[in-house]
Amino acid sequence: MSYLVDTNILLRSADPSHPMFSIAINAMDVLLSQGENMYITPQNLIEFWNVATRPQEKNGLGYSISETQQEISRIKSILPLMLDTPAIFKQWETLVKTDQVKGVNVHDARLVAVMIVNKLSHILTFNVDDFRRYNSEITIVHPNEINS
Repeated sequence: MSYLVDTNILLRSADPSHPMFSIAINAMDVLLSQGENMYITPQNLIEFWNVATRPQEKNGLGYSISETQQEISRIKSILPLMLDTPAIFKQWETLVKTDQVKGVNVHDARLVAVMIVNKLSHILTFNVDDFRRYNSEITIVHPNEINS
């Protein structure tokens, strides 16, 4: 199977004080040990940078630029980066029109577009409900569903 790792998994795995830290780390460790293919996209890293450099009092991690760069380097050393292609935008545009996607949900639609174009079958995410509208295109997996 092939997995796209949602940004919320990356964020939780970078914050040892978060209650979901262990769940995120365990799920990724188990999938990697089982030989599953796991990927990230530039969008994941852009979203990660946004939250990581945001102050903690504004629901961010409060990381410095240097700390954020180090964490992104760590993530990229573990998970291959799927690069953007023109086909992704075209697929995204089809999804948002067909599914009438609005507001912040356009970001999730873009991740699904990456998955469809790159033939990734699964997304590992804490935000299962955000992807339900795409059940016919992808398989949504919560980290709690990953068994060692």
